[in-house]
Amino acid sequence: MTATHPVPAPTQDASLSPGRRLPAVLAFAVAGALVVSWFGAADPTTWLLETVWVMAGLPAAILLRRRFPLSGLLCGLLAAHALVLIVGGHYTYAEVPAGDWVRDWLGWERNPYDRFGHLVQGFVPAVLVRELLVRTSPLRGSRWLAPLTVCACLAFSAVFEMLEWLAAVTGGEAADAFLGTQGDVWDTQWDMFCALIGAISALLLLSRAHDRALARLCRDRPSAC
Repeated sequence: MTATHPVPAPTQDASLSPGRRLPAVLAFAVAGALVVSWFGAADPTTWLLETVWVMAGLPAAILLRRRFPLSGLLCGLLAAHALVLIVGGHYTYAEVPAGDWVRDWLGWERNPYDRFGHLVQGFVPAVLVRELLVRTSPLRGSRWLAPLTVCACLAFSAVFEMLEWLAAVTGGEAADAFLGTQGDVWDTQWDMFCALIGAISALLLLSRAHDRALARLCRDRPSAC
């Protein structure tokens, strides 16, 4: 009688798993949106200033994907942030149609898309900073992780406001579309406050989900942890 051996069940190629495909899908979507946004942009200079972060960040994420792959949650948030920047660059923040609709619906005096953009500017970088600190520093599980993350987001917001100030000094009236102050003398303070609220909200709402996303990343890519 011939001995039989169990046939091993087919295994799925890890490179084809949804977790591996997601960053590539998001990268193609963001790159496509960036190209499309160039056509018919309200102000080419403003488009460039607003989307330069996407132009720099997307190649960096692709080049580092093997040495330092990002969690699925962070990839999704970064893609969403990129789309916010792309839309603002295409229309200019003060003229985004969705913001006009919200302004008219709520009876506000200004287009709120700029405020939304700065809220996202705190929300998404908070998860990015948290992931970097958890994976590259001794702060994993430390009570200092959250406050230092918020401080880093505020620092980034302050640097962005100084870049806007530099654009105003060098560009004069030509930089008005990039600044998007809409006549508010407290626009800089509001921008930083929105970033602060965004960073705190991200930590309160997403810390547990982020921990699970990091655990999945470590399970799928042990070399990344």
